[in-house]
Amino acid sequence: MKKLINAPETVIADALRGIEAADSSVRIDHQHRIIYRADPKPDGKVAVISGGGTGHEPLHGGFVGHGMLDAACAGEVFTSPTPDQMQAATKEVDRGAGVLHIVKNYTGDVMNFEMAAELAAAEAGVEVATVVTNDDVAVQDSLYTAGRRGVGVTVLVEKIVGAAAEEGRDLAAVTDLAHRVNEGGRSMGMALTSCTVPAAGKPTFDLPDDQMEIGIGIHGEPGRHREPLAPAKDIAAQLVEPILADTDMSGPAIVMLNGMGGSPLLELYLMYGEVAPLLEKAGVRIARTLVGNYITSLDMAGCSLTVLKADDDMLALWDAPVQTAGLRWGR
Repeated sequence: MKKLINAPETVIADALRGIEAADSSVRIDHQHRIIYRADPKPDGKVAVISGGGTGHEPLHGGFVGHGMLDAACAGEVFTSPTPDQMQAATKEVDRGAGVLHIVKNYTGDVMNFEMAAELAAAEAGVEVATVVTNDDVAVQDSLYTAGRRGVGVTVLVEKIVGAAAEEGRDLAAVTDLAHRVNEGGRSMGMALTSCTVPAAGKPTFDLPDDQMEIGIGIHGEPGRHREPLAPAKDIAAQLVEPILADTDMSGPAIVMLNGMGGSPLLELYLMYGEVAPLLEKAGVRIARTLVGNYITSLDMAGCSLTVLKADDDMLALWDAPVQTAGLRWGR
């Protein structure tokens, strides 16, 4: 294993120190491993928080800032944050209008966020609402979930809902919007290589050089099937077809071609060039596009496709100013 680390057991603490040194727009609670906006929202606005295991950067800490998240909790690599972390974050960011939790559908995340919400409500009287993202069409159940996994649409929910909270919508409206975005989004991923968790020191799974995994999860969970490596145009079809088969995506859409962490942008843009015509031929009108590493799996080579059937409100909120390490436009 070759990693730019000091020791496996200090990876998260060391990375948080690096974030603190690099980005003056956030502040770090090192005790609870929470990344906060340095300029909190004014009183009376809904706060939005998320979190999850580290190793998926820039999700979630890279999306803390104006127009997206108020805070993000960092768990151990590929492991949910604890209820204590999320309770602390919930109480800290509340501005009297309630807090929305955005939770990826993994058993530990759902359970721990639920406990945190109950504790924050009981101890501090914070009103908490929750949306659980579950957009992965690859499998119905996985090693970590009951039901579909929460993957790429989480990024889109955080951006769109974050903009709605920023402009002053109330908790009920923000929560309803979050559910609508989740329900309108679908994702499908694939891997060319495994990832290597620092504490494990070896690849999570064995994938021969001439094979690829279709429908992979962001923690290295198995997907639909393994098959011989194919040209990009064939891989694109295997990402697009399950999404289109699952739901009607005709009309305007936000499309994200996401890297899993180990594939260069050259390959991601090449893949987008194969994906876009397939979507357009099927009646998807690509209104907005995002290409790059946004929800990763450490050093895994591969990509995922997320398509969100978007209405005018979602598109306007997508275009709203955002200032985070991971997304930045407008303002």
